[in-house]
Amino acid sequence: MPSATARVATSRAARYLAHLCEHTSKLSQHTSLTHGHDRAGPLPQQAQCSGTDGVIDFGNGRCTLHATSEALEIRAEAADTQLLLRIQDALTARLEKIGRRDRLTVTWTRLPAERR
Repeated sequence: MPSATARVATSRAARYLAHLCEHTSKLSQHTSLTHGHDRAGPLPQQAQCSGTDGVIDFGNGRCTLHATSEALEIRAEAADTQLLLRIQDALTARLEKIGRRDRLTVTWTRLPAERR
């Protein structure tokens, strides 16, 4: 399963984690309103967070988040490379938008394929 990680430097990681999970949770409740949403990115099916950890489930992909005192750590994985890139783009766009005052930047590192 293709995967990638990102480390977003910020002293407010827990705040951004909660905001991102809250936003994606609301999106998952409105999937019927976004028919044909494919171009903008994959729709989340559910999102959960508790303090310093969160999970966003996209069905054929998922994102796990962990907040530390110095950064928001993100791991995204998906059934295929194209979906992984779409998940990365969607998360990057949202995080950079909500973190524009702090000038958040998200840089992804592709992880090597796991051997079976």
